[in-house]
Amino acid sequence: MKFSIKKDVLLQSLNSVSKALSSKNLIPVLSGIKFNLTNNGLFLSASDNDISIENFIDKDKLDKIDNVGCTVIQGKYILEIIRKLEGRIVNIELLDGIKVLISCGNSEFNLNCMDGNEFPNLDLEEKKDPVILKKSEFKDLIYKTSFAVSQQETRPILTGINFKISENKLECIATDSYRLAKKRITLNNNFEQEVNVVIPGKNLIELTKILEENGSDMEMHIFNNKVLFKFDNTLFQTRVLSGTFPDVNRLIPEKFELSIKTNTNELYNVIDRASLLTSEKDKNIIKFECEDKEVVVSSYSPEIGKVEEKILVEKNNDKNISISFSSRFMMDAIKSIESKNVILNFNNEVQPIIVLDEKDDSLLQLILPIKTY
Repeated sequence: MKFSIKKDVLLQSLNSVSKALSSKNLIPVLSGIKFNLTNNGLFLSASDNDISIENFIDKDKLDKIDNVGCTVIQGKYILEIIRKLEGRIVNIELLDGIKVLISCGNSEFNLNCMDGNEFPNLDLEEKKDPVILKKSEFKDLIYKTSFAVSQQETRPILTGINFKISENKLECIATDSYRLAKKRITLNNNFEQEVNVVIPGKNLIELTKILEENGSDMEMHIFNNKVLFKFDNTLFQTRVLSGTFPDVNRLIPEKFELSIKTNTNELYNVIDRASLLTSEKDKNIIKFECEDKEVVVSSYSPEIGKVEEKILVEKNNDKNISISFSSRFMMDAIKSIESKNVILNFNNEVQPIIVLDEKDDSLLQLILPIKTY
């Protein structure tokens, strides 16, 4: 294997596949990136058994191909080396199948490498009828739901985002059992079979990091035990979580006693300041008291002190409410609201709070209140 390539082209590809590297992997070859040079171009692959990524660089983007071949280079070293090289063209040559020579400008690195045949077959198969998504819509879906996934491994199914497809509707739901985020989009094509899979949230966040919003679509190939995403020259495969995602729709109230509308940014800033005196161990509790058209947001800590913030709101009736909740959860929910105004729906101090975007009925956030005595 011997070829030359522009540093920027190689670095972009390495940055993408490196998202699948794991330092904790027990299989040594999986700590590396597979370089498979063919007459058509260069395939770069990495996997940690949880996600697998393959990126293809077409021969037209390579400066020169002298010899085709295959090897596995230590991931963290090749990425850092290429990132810090100062020349424009990188030359890579496999020596005796066990070492790789990397040269660029006045720099030269000689690295040990591994046999490419030891790298597992990633089995990146595709379906004939994938789900077609706009990249920007997909990133928006993940951004507006992923923060609500559980960080606790006690209920593994809640560490994922539930993807449901029925006809031409795709719905994403995430919950950690204290809050819930739900977002829906309309697809361009109808699906005869209903889809219900749960994909690890952290894998989807890694996927959004390498998705470039260049206007092109992406494909989602769904299998029983894995999902393959295809975009640009990249294949990104993730496992799916086994188990049944809870039916959360029954938790969402259909009617509300009180609906409050207020400026999104103002409410966020008021809660942000009120949360300054709260602590993580006490669940960042703040109190939300509505009296007429004024809301008082406050927090109190015996060790630190008290803060009180006021904001004017619009109400759908003359009812009032006094309720407590996690400021962090509420701020996460408000962050996903793009409209000028946010709507908060209440029933009483123990039932869920529903946070809605004034102009986007496809997005819903739910937060459970916290009892304070």
